[in-house]
Amino acid sequence: MKKAYIILASTLLLASCGKQKEQSVASVISTGNLETIRIKKEAVEAKQLVIVNQLDSLNSAISKLDTVKKLPLVTTFVTKKTAFNHYLELQGNVTTKQNILVYPEMPGVLENVLVREGTSVKKGAVLARINDGGMSQQLAQAETQLQLAKTTFERQERLWNQKIGSEMQYLQAETSYKSQVNVVNQLKSQLEKMVILAPFDGVIDEVFKEKGSVVAPGPGSEVFRIINLSKMYIEAEVPESYISNITKGKSVSVYFPVLGKTIHTKVKQVGNYINPNNRSFKVEIDVPNTGNQIKPNLTAKLEINDYTNNEAFLIPQSIISENANGDQYIYIVENNDANNEGVAKRQIIETGRTQGDVIEVVSGVKNNLQIIKEGARSVKEGQTVKVIKY
Repeated sequence: MKKAYIILASTLLLASCGKQKEQSVASVISTGNLETIRIKKEAVEAKQLVIVNQLDSLNSAISKLDTVKKLPLVTTFVTKKTAFNHYLELQGNVTTKQNILVYPEMPGVLENVLVREGTSVKKGAVLARINDGGMSQQLAQAETQLQLAKTTFERQERLWNQKIGSEMQYLQAETSYKSQVNVVNQLKSQLEKMVILAPFDGVIDEVFKEKGSVVAPGPGSEVFRIINLSKMYIEAEVPESYISNITKGKSVSVYFPVLGKTIHTKVKQVGNYINPNNRSFKVEIDVPNTGNQIKPNLTAKLEINDYTNNEAFLIPQSIISENANGDQYIYIVENNDANNEGVAKRQIIETGRTQGDVIEVVSGVKNNLQIIKEGARSVKEGQTVKVIKY
């Protein structure tokens, strides 16, 4: 009734002013007359209502006569079970347990350095010799004395066995012989330490001392650095929340940014100690090093397989929306006809792990659902849509 009254009043007003020039909104406002302004406002609203009614009538007529429907265009994909592997991404450094500094065991002057940087050596190979300072001559003398002591003891032993001579003479000869054996063995052991040997198969990475250098056991007197590049591994720290998922034998993809190289390997060892400072545990990962390109302390990016589902439903993360209750939902298309037209329906889902731009759906999705991809955020519940691509 109110709208009808407004229309009637406005029509009468327009009729009464028909022969007069209609005042503009600005001129009416400039009068400062509240009643006049209100009448002008009602007249404008009446015109607006008339125009809206006319548009509704036109749209209704167009809808009846136009055979081409202007439906929202969407693309869809059909759900299928697929294998899903989730990877934990970490960073680690390459290291090796066979990367050591070689020190001399005895003091002296380097007499010979038999290897250079880059030389490949086998375990036990002679790397350098230290001047023995006359110890070899001492050994020669000790061996001569040992031979004499041995002969004396053997003769005294034969006499003692024949009940000739005293027991004291026999014991003295035996003691002298054994004492000389110990002297010779000690000198030989010391002489062996005058030779620096390779502790394992590897490559001489650095030579710190040259021939003629004075060396001695202890810090600051390292002579070589030797590295075995064939037994490399990566050490990384894993958050404790993954302790049940990261186990020995898990597959790992290792990428070396500097080399632009990716290798595939496995977890070699999982630590049993959780660091209380950062709540993490350590893992070791084998690194095959064909060609010796991989060096100690090289940075590596790791992807460790911590979860696998061989019957997963995967969808793009970009098509997921969320309602006011915090529920995640997507749109599916139902009741498709021969013209690829169907009805959009909102589907509540629960999601799991993500990998890249896809996410695992753990509930709310089954096989052969037609899910809206492009246009997913512009359709509404119950709206008719046209599918242009599967």
